[in-house]
Amino acid sequence: MTEYGDIRTGRHRVFVLHAHLVFVTKFRHRVFTGAHLERMEQIMRDVCADFECELAEFNGEANHVHLLVNFPPKVALSRLVNCLKGVSSRRMRTEFPELARHYYRANKLWSGSYFAGSVGGAPISVLRQYIEKHNRPV
Repeated sequence: MTEYGDIRTGRHRVFVLHAHLVFVTKFRHRVFTGAHLERMEQIMRDVCADFECELAEFNGEANHVHLLVNFPPKVALSRLVNCLKGVSSRRMRTEFPELARHYYRANKLWSGSYFAGSVGGAPISVLRQYIEKHNRPV
């Protein structure tokens, strides 16, 4: 575990939890510019801070964004995702009215779906071998 530089601790826990999140715009419309992505990164960082999470990496293209989030075990990932998408959609549409013209019907910035993948740690095959090698009491 020495290769993890971002081990976090709580009162009764030690953890390293990372998730790779991908959010896609509604109807895959290509609406983001560099200015949009810069502001969105700040919004996402603020939301993560409210959840005691850390936004380790952020990047995106015209129709989707990628986030690498370091989060504590007390945070439900689905709840974090809902807040990230909801707050960013509301603030981006308020601060950049030109985004609203793409979504005159749905009034939503993001698609209802998202990708969330766990990141880091040993590969599954190594973990299986580690667990199988433990001696079970007779």
